[in-house]
Amino acid sequence: MADGDGACFQGWRRDGRPRFAAFNATKGGLRLLVQSLAREFGPQGLHIAHTIIDGGIEGERLLSRMPDRKERAGADGLLNIEAIADSYWHLHTQHRSAWTHEIDLRPYKEPF
Repeated sequence: MADGDGACFQGWRRDGRPRFAAFNATKGGLRLLVQSLAREFGPQGLHIAHTIIDGGIEGERLLSRMPDRKERAGADGLLNIEAIADSYWHLHTQHRSAWTHEIDLRPYKEPF
């Protein structure tokens, strides 16, 4: 494998939510799988990362299905697509002496 190779797995919020038990369990399993893959393949130069997208993404798909979602969310209430892309690019271009294993992306107004 060449330096710069990598894989990114997308998860969901780290805290469990009511009515999502099965989904939460699978995403928790994904997080553990990604940690194992990072430990196995990291020494070979493969950057493995887990990204968490915790919020609505301000894009055509969401806004076409929920036209009032942006207004209800208010300023900084949705994730900006370009900001997400910048975060993924940062993961891709990181120096291997300081690789990020997990990144949690959420809107500024998201309550924890």
